[in-house]
Amino acid sequence: MLRQSKIIFGTGRKIASHHGELTPRVLRKNTARPSCHCLSSVAFQEDSIPPQPLIKKMRRKEAKELNGSQSVQHSLFDPELRPEIKPNMDIPSFASPSMLTYTGNKNYPITTKLKIIKPGEDAPEGGCWPVFRLMDGNGTFRNGLNDGFEFHSSHSGESHGSSFNSSTMEKIPDSEEHSLPHLRESLKKMYPLHMNELDQNALLVPGKYAYEDTKSDNTLLRCYTQMVRLREMDNILQNAQRQGRISFYMTCRGEEAIHFGAASALELEDTVFAQYREAGLLMWRGFTLQQFADQCFSNESDLGKGRQMPVHYGSKALNYQTISSPLGTQIPQAAGAAYRLKLEGKKAVAVCFFGDGCASTTDFHSGLNFAATLKAPVIFFCRNNGYAISTSVAEQYSGDGIVSRAPGYGMAAIRVDGTDVFAVSAAVREARKYAIEHSAPVLIEAMSYRLGHHSTSDDSLRYRSAKEVQRFTDESDPLSRFQQFLQRHTDISDNELNKIEETEKSGVIDAMRKAEKKSPPSMDALFTDVYHNLPPSLLEQQAQLKAHLEKYPEHY
Repeated sequence: MLRQSKIIFGTGRKIASHHGELTPRVLRKNTARPSCHCLSSVAFQEDSIPPQPLIKKMRRKEAKELNGSQSVQHSLFDPELRPEIKPNMDIPSFASPSMLTYTGNKNYPITTKLKIIKPGEDAPEGGCWPVFRLMDGNGTFRNGLNDGFEFHSSHSGESHGSSFNSSTMEKIPDSEEHSLPHLRESLKKMYPLHMNELDQNALLVPGKYAYEDTKSDNTLLRCYTQMVRLREMDNILQNAQRQGRISFYMTCRGEEAIHFGAASALELEDTVFAQYREAGLLMWRGFTLQQFADQCFSNESDLGKGRQMPVHYGSKALNYQTISSPLGTQIPQAAGAAYRLKLEGKKAVAVCFFGDGCASTTDFHSGLNFAATLKAPVIFFCRNNGYAISTSVAEQYSGDGIVSRAPGYGMAAIRVDGTDVFAVSAAVREARKYAIEHSAPVLIEAMSYRLGHHSTSDDSLRYRSAKEVQRFTDESDPLSRFQQFLQRHTDISDNELNKIEETEKSGVIDAMRKAEKKSPPSMDALFTDVYHNLPPSLLEQQAQLKAHLEKYPEHY
């Protein structure tokens, strides 16, 4: 059911100005009616946002408590510094938004309840599927009071509960081995509404062993580190393309929470069919910076032997299918792979990522229909970032996005905030669980915004304004939101944040320089890995190439 509530977006929220200080947002009334008529109240938007560069620098000021509330900003990673939270301690108030506005001024109601709509259940009332969100833009978890959507009681599903559990108030022994359990228990006291989710969320569970790249079992800090790593890799390799050092590149700015949230909830046995903007999933599974750089420079160490465009990654060892440029081809392939997993009795899923534009292809219909009728355990994950290259979602469809198509296929579905790494992790975890238990597909639509150009062949300012990009950069940058969460709830310092950024930047530059010095793949690689025995046509072409190289050696 739709909750009739009036809400001022961003009340009490503070942002970094162009001088680096935290200043309150100025609000103005916006009388525009929500595009999907889900909320009868008046919506509000922020105004007078201080100017910042399009690729703004990450905030380095310590986050302050809002509205003069009693501080609960503890050093949670250090058990020596973490004070005991008492039951009567105030939790800082924050006016969470009831609605989220995306590309084309489409407004969607928010819910803090994780609910997968199953086949046979009624679609959400009001004409709009709600957006599942846990963490607001200021890095705090929602209290659920300002949700713009409430599921009707007839919708069964796991409840997250809202009562305070006094048993969680006991102080955790300082001898606890891991820091994440301390953080998780403290968060449960601060956000009792989300106790169940905080216990399950993969980002708050330490690794069984120290991760190879961070030398630590802290999953949360590894997630942040890799988000920074991906952002730095995007910045540097995009610049390398502009300098003519590589031929092509595509950035992931604005969609990193989708990558790492999803990756944290999947297992290595789950086969990934990506599009071309999901490098973070591969990074999480262990693909190194050197491997990324080698692929983009198409050198002798490139696993694809130089036969693919840059950013068309693949790894058999990491169960990540090689990227294909034509849109949509991975969707029916994922349905087939999932069907095989079902036939073999494996407790695993196929996961297929694609953009909103890809949902307009015939392969989208074929793949989803096959998966639904064959009851294949596959997660179809749509990254709705607002644009199919230059085509806005306002020109792509007139209905309620992509997720609303699921009931027509007899498929379970959920819509999630793609800039909230915790919500994405939770949604994928439950979708995977459902797909395996029911041997059935699930459609996820993650609402996000592409902060960068489509690719290095694109100039997005020809079809969208710099003001629009700046607004979403200020309000929807998943890396900035995650950083604010860490600053509010852990003892991480500005020096540590700076060190992570500088370390990752240096790592990318080092990998790029090494990749640049490596030799190109052998020309013989052009003819291998397709046929066991080369057919006469390819043998002839191979002989012609060899003769050409021998005739003009000075050019190669």
